[in-house]
Amino acid sequence: MSLNRYRLLHLLKKNHHAAKLTHKLLERPDRLIGLILLGNNFVNILASSIATIIAIRIYGEAGIAIAAGLLTFVILIFSEVAPKTMAAISPERIAFPAAVIYTPLLKLLYPLVWLVNTLANQLLKLVGVDIHSSKNHHQLQHDELRSVVTEAGTMISNEHQSMLLGILDLETANVEDIMTPLHEIHGIDTCDDLADIKKQLLNSPYSYQPVFETNTENISGFIRTKDIAKLLMDENFSIETIVSITVQPYFIPNHTTLYQQLINFQKNKKRIALVVDEYGDILGLVTLQDVLEEIIGEFTTDPSDSSPDIQKTNDEKLLINGNITIRDLNRRLKWSLPTDGPKTLNGLILEHLESIPKPGTSLKLYGNPIEIIQMEDNTVKLIKCHSDLKSMDTD
Repeated sequence: MSLNRYRLLHLLKKNHHAAKLTHKLLERPDRLIGLILLGNNFVNILASSIATIIAIRIYGEAGIAIAAGLLTFVILIFSEVAPKTMAAISPERIAFPAAVIYTPLLKLLYPLVWLVNTLANQLLKLVGVDIHSSKNHHQLQHDELRSVVTEAGTMISNEHQSMLLGILDLETANVEDIMTPLHEIHGIDTCDDLADIKKQLLNSPYSYQPVFETNTENISGFIRTKDIAKLLMDENFSIETIVSITVQPYFIPNHTTLYQQLINFQKNKKRIALVVDEYGDILGLVTLQDVLEEIIGEFTTDPSDSSPDIQKTNDEKLLINGNITIRDLNRRLKWSLPTDGPKTLNGLILEHLESIPKPGTSLKLYGNPIEIIQMEDNTVKLIKCHSDLKSMDTD
């Protein structure tokens, strides 16, 4: 019963003979326990009877107490504590040889074991216990699997551990948690001057540029920067040129899980998508890189580049943009802010205070001391963090 079931399954796949027998026995723990206890009780009662008879013949009636005390001590040490402690420490060393004995013994004593189990199982049913539910007891839940990865220690490197945890979290987060909000999206406004558009395209750090008219709520599609680079030198370059190579946008619901969206990106051969709410309004933008970074971390080692929303000050404090997402903040500073409510730091602060704060307001946000530095249009624009900078993730 102390065996590591996942270690057992591993040996089973390698056709380990004793592991096969052990696994078969553990499929019906009621029968295994019935067999073991049947043997234990038979041996203990037999030993007690023999010891009592011998003690009475030697010491008379006083021998009964002597036999009971001595036999209890012998059974407790040699039949219970010592062997079971050894089995708990080295279960495979005991279980595998025992399985070789138990398997034929179970077949031999099956009628008796069946009778005992039937009576015991009926009794359990009367008190509402389902014996078949034990099959699910060894299936790891999401949080339990996280604990296994976290407690793996030196068996898994820190980098691989972070990646595995990132994969597990893909099911618990959705695209709205990691998207770039609508008001932070930068792209090509077809109403701008053509010279400004050319300059913007030449200096663009992005592989894809959204194309819109007047504001980002009217995004009509995307263009790949590399597709338009050679067209910029054409003297006939115009807004119509941009429109002609614009690819139709790919829309996704805001509650799509990151795992499902990763599959969707692969299935649809897409790298960028617009996140919309139930009314079809654009909420933000998410890319394949955003999803992958949830697994492997940022694609750059420079903290300033990888997280422009977090900057160090001369006095070794942190200035944090209020629009930063809670997930990004938790990852960067190793905080544990709740992610099941507001998606941004600004939203979390407003929810926590239940009022619009003023610049200079200090508070403890779930145990983390912060000071509000700047407000803009009733939103928290900038805060100063007084936490230990050593916790900042710079991977």
